[in-house]
Amino acid sequence: MKNIKNISIAVALVVFNSFFAQIAIGKQGVDGNSTVLDFDNVSGNTKGLILPATSGFPTGNLVNGTFIFDVTDNKVKVYENDTWKSLSDAGSLGAVVVNDSAELGKGVVMGAASSSADGVLVLEAPDKAMILPKIAAPHLNVKNPYPGMVCYDTTSKTLAVFDGSVWNYWK
Repeated sequence: MKNIKNISIAVALVVFNSFFAQIAIGKQGVDGNSTVLDFDNVSGNTKGLILPATSGFPTGNLVNGTFIFDVTDNKVKVYENDTWKSLSDAGSLGAVVVNDSAELGKGVVMGAASSSADGVLVLEAPDKAMILPKIAAPHLNVKNPYPGMVCYDTTSKTLAVFDGSVWNYWK
């Protein structure tokens, strides 16, 4: 009986999540109803989102808004209007840990039942956005940032990306 109850709860959570497709990480709920992915923004947060470290550009169905840390030139890049644009200067990949696992997979899609985009994490929602982790002055407060780390700097009110050497800020 206990197993049936646990299975029922798990099924209910999956069904509920598929209808609303909103996910909060490190907190109870998302801020607003227009968010597909939201992170805890408690004071003193020093954890950001780490971009995938790729050797050159990914292949497959690329979509605008695709972010990577390109280890061929050590730059954080975004795909926009059929072009890769650098968001950082050349940094360092000294801290990058290479994943040599033989495991392969399509990735995780959030916000929709499926996606034609190819990525590790695909946020596919025509009416929702992602809220980046918020960190006050990451260049001062993140003691060991990882190459490809992305966050929103609440002090300068900018997008902050770490290229392995320095923080780069975008308004």
